[in-house]
Amino acid sequence: MTLQDLTSRAAISDDHTSLPVLIIGAGPIGLAAAANLLERGIDFTVIEAGDLPASAIRLWGHTRLFSPWRHLIDPVSRRLLESSGWRAPADESRAPTGTEMVDGYLAPLARIEGIRSRIRYGARVVAVTRQGMDRTRSAGREKAPFVVRLETGDGETLELAGRAVIDASGTYGTPNPLSSSGLDPAGVTEVSDLVLHALPDVRGADRARFAGRHTTVVGAGHSAANTLIALAALAESEPGTRVTWLIRNAAAVRVSPSADDELADRARLGFRVEQLVDDGAVERIDSFEISAVRRRGDGIRLIGSRRGEAVSHDTDLVVGATGFRPDLTMLREVRLQLDDIVEAPVRLAPLIDPNLHSCGTVAPHGVDELRHPEPGFFLVGMKSYGRAPTFLLATGYEQVRSVVAWLDGDVRAATVVQLTLPATGVCSTDFGSGSGCCA
Repeated sequence: MTLQDLTSRAAISDDHTSLPVLIIGAGPIGLAAAANLLERGIDFTVIEAGDLPASAIRLWGHTRLFSPWRHLIDPVSRRLLESSGWRAPADESRAPTGTEMVDGYLAPLARIEGIRSRIRYGARVVAVTRQGMDRTRSAGREKAPFVVRLETGDGETLELAGRAVIDASGTYGTPNPLSSSGLDPAGVTEVSDLVLHALPDVRGADRARFAGRHTTVVGAGHSAANTLIALAALAESEPGTRVTWLIRNAAAVRVSPSADDELADRARLGFRVEQLVDDGAVERIDSFEISAVRRRGDGIRLIGSRRGEAVSHDTDLVVGATGFRPDLTMLREVRLQLDDIVEAPVRLAPLIDPNLHSCGTVAPHGVDELRHPEPGFFLVGMKSYGRAPTFLLATGYEQVRSVVAWLDGDVRAATVVQLTLPATGVCSTDFGSGSGCCA
C-alpha cells in the first residue's frame, strides 16, 4: 500500500473512529497498550523502529532490573498470555535482567495472535499531525484523523491514519548531555567515538573496549552505579583497568544506600558502589561541572569547573550516564501542554516532581492527568515523565489501562485509577526505554 493509498482512504472516511489507534513503540508500555486495546476489541497498529519488540531493552539486556517479576507484568497482558498457555516465571519475587524480561515476557506477548499481525517493525516515526491541519488550524480539528509519518529501513516514507495516537516511544534514544548546562559540551562531536551511551556491556560484548583502559563514568544515578560495579569487577581480572566516577553535585544522593528502599536489588547497588569508593576501586570526583571536551592523544580531556576553580580530567573513555529526556521534535504539529520544568503533561508534572517524589510516592494517575489540548493524543510511559527520573513500569501499565478505557468510551473505568507501589526512598531511573531502573 502506498502513501497515497493510505492518505486517500483516510480522506474518504466519514467516521475516523473506524481507523486504528496508532501506538508508537513496541516496548513494555506500548505492548501493554496493545493488549488493552485487543481485550476491548479496538483496532490498532504498533509502529516499532527496531526489528524486534523491546529493541531498547535489548541494548541493556545484560543489566538486572530493580523490580521483581510481580511488578513487571501488565495485568491485561498476563491474562492474554495465560489464555495462550504461557506461564509466569516460577519465582515472581526475583528481579530479572532485561534479556530475561524480553525473552520470558515481552517477546511472547508480541507473538500473541491479534498483536503480532498488528506490529510494523523497522519503521521510525518522524512526525505526527492531523490530516490537513498544522498546529495553527482549529476549525474541524477534532474531526480530522491523526497522520503519523514514518520512515522504513529501505528509505521509504509512509503515512498512517489513526483515530488516536499513543506515544510510548520512551527516552532511551535521547540521553541528556554531559554538560551541566543541558547543552552538549563544546567539542563533543570531535570525540563522539570516545563517549559511550549508558549501560555498555562491560563484562560481555564490550569487554575488549574497556579492558586495560581508564574509563570515567559521568552521572549520579543507578545506571552509573551498574556500570561502575561492572568496571570494578573487570579491573580485578584485567590489569591496567581504571575507574573514575564523576558527578556534578557534592554527593550522589540518588544512588546513596537507603534502608527504606523496598526494592532490595536497588538498595544493594548503593551499598556496593559506596564500598568500591571506600576501598579505592573507584575514584570519585564530585562537584565537577563539564563545559567542554577535547581529544587528547588517544583519549579525551573533560574541561570544566570544580567549586569555582577551572579544572580538567583526562581519561581514555567516557560513559554518559546522565539520564534521558523526551524527543519532542516529531510532535511539533501536535498541540501539547507540557510543564516548563520537567517537560511532562502539566497535570502530571506536580505528581512526579523528583524534588518531591520518589518512584514509590507517585500518585495513581491516568487519562485526566495525561490529556493534552490535542484530543486523542497521549504521551505514556517513560516519555510521559519528561525529564523526571521517577518512572515505574507498573505506573505505565495503569496509564495505558486508563487511556484505552477512555478511548472505548468507558469513562468510569478510565477515571478510577488504582496503583500500589513499593516504598522506594530516593529514586532514579536513568533508563529511557520505558522500563527504567525503577521498573
